[in-house]
Amino acid sequence: MLKTIALLVAVFIGLPLVALLAYAATKPDTFRIERSARIEAPPEKIFALINDFQNWTAWSPFEMKDPDMKRIYTGAPIGKGAIYEWDGNGDIGAGRMEIVEAVPPSRIRMKLDFLKPMEAHNMAEFHMERDGDMTEVTWAMYGKQPFIGKVMSSVMNMDKMIGGEFETGLANLKSISEN
Repeated sequence: MLKTIALLVAVFIGLPLVALLAYAATKPDTFRIERSARIEAPPEKIFALINDFQNWTAWSPFEMKDPDMKRIYTGAPIGKGAIYEWDGNGDIGAGRMEIVEAVPPSRIRMKLDFLKPMEAHNMAEFHMERDGDMTEVTWAMYGKQPFIGKVMSSVMNMDKMIGGEFETGLANLKSISEN
């Protein structure tokens, strides 16, 4: 009887787990999350808000999740070589960003290293393209997706979760830039 119960438990737990792992193995080795917004402001104004990490407290949704977060700014004061390190609560974790490319007023690329709660090394980009009185701003994050990331994205919609944060940040940029 105990063998039968153990076998049934193994089947009901093991088969879904095996199916999940097999499904995760079919996912791509890379990911990209991207959102865009149209802002009625010149790209130079928006670029300045992104290119200086100290401005992020005014618009980044991640900054607002932990008012007690520790922040360290090193390297160049703005633009290429600017470094921002943070250490926060469980919602924020700890990590480091470095601007590796700044092309005024159209593009900023950053190396993004998450250290806690889970280590990950990605890239983030902002593109600003003028369209008359409007600027199309695109915020993207991309990188390699290790197997654990594939498993996580099989049970959680990472695009919706991170993309929602990007949408909030872009809405904040829009509000600040249009005033």
